[in-house]
Amino acid sequence: MTRDTSILGLCPDCDEEITPAWLLVEYEQDDGTTGIWAECPACEDVVKPE
Repeated sequence: MTRDTSILGLCPDCDEEITPAWLLVEYEQDDGTTGIWAECPACEDVVKPE
């Protein structure tokens, strides 16, 4: 089994990498792009990865 090493972005609070396993919500923003909310595995906050 291969491991998914892609990242969604960095936590704006602690700069931890957030992988797709921590994705909570994916939604369409007003401008038509996809927005996401994820849990940070390090600080355990729900954040919008940057």
